[in-house]
Amino acid sequence: MEHHVRTRCGSVSVIVYGDQHKPALITYPDLALNHVSCFQGLFFCPEAASLLLHNFCIYHISPPGHELGAAPICPSASARCVDDLADQILEVLNFFGLGAVMCMGVTAGAYILTLFAMKYKKRVIGLILISPLFRAPSWTEWFYNKVMSNLLYFYGMCGLLKELLLQRYFSKQEACGNTEVPESDIVQACRRLLDERHGSNVMQFLQAINGRPDLTSGLKRLRCRTLIFVGNSSPFHSEALHMTSKLDRRFSALVEVQACGSMVTEEQPHAMLIPMEYFFMGLDCIDFAISVTAQGAP
Repeated sequence: MEHHVRTRCGSVSVIVYGDQHKPALITYPDLALNHVSCFQGLFFCPEAASLLLHNFCIYHISPPGHELGAAPICPSASARCVDDLADQILEVLNFFGLGAVMCMGVTAGAYILTLFAMKYKKRVIGLILISPLFRAPSWTEWFYNKVMSNLLYFYGMCGLLKELLLQRYFSKQEACGNTEVPESDIVQACRRLLDERHGSNVMQFLQAINGRPDLTSGLKRLRCRTLIFVGNSSPFHSEALHMTSKLDRRFSALVEVQACGSMVTEEQPHAMLIPMEYFFMGLDCIDFAISVTAQGAP
């Protein structure tokens, strides 16, 4: 069921799956994605769906203008910063009468949820972060994002922009294909879903993320349980490793997934199953690090 929650920074789309009497798990996708294009692989995996839906009611939160069928955001609308997006999550939780929740976010979405956990510590049970960001953009990322912003401004969701986004999400060799290996089904499906995004909507989220502050100083004080997944081919692989080194090891764990890009939820959802099961079952004992391979995934 889809709900449109009015917040002080505009309306937010929330898709609710499952029994609302169960504990809540909220999700937040990466740039230009929503729950379909970012989490469908994980929730369509029968074992993962069983694990998650058995334990939680799922609340898929879309960044403003990223939901299915979203109208273009008016160019004159005031720009939102990352703090606004984190505060919107609090308003969503209050709208549904939720207390402390589990959070799952991918890359830019992982940053928003980490910021939310720092601002509202009592509202977060744990974090599951996939290829997360936590530092301010490097000069390289800042310039790369500026190029994408210019493409969005002048050309909208053009072919070049979609290629840049697909390189952000997926491992090049395993998912994006080449002259000898055709493009995978998940990349083709994601490409079609990107066609539905409005350039102005994506640009607002991109500008917020490109102006994000560094969260390093607050990571040691983050006491909620944190499980990090990252693909070894992700452009944000080193970012995830560095974030793990800054977290309190008593409360955090890292899972590196071989033959995978940033979006582990789509490329290798099976690799998430056993770590998540241990995370949910033994939240008091998660000071471990695991390396899994595609062949070793259940």
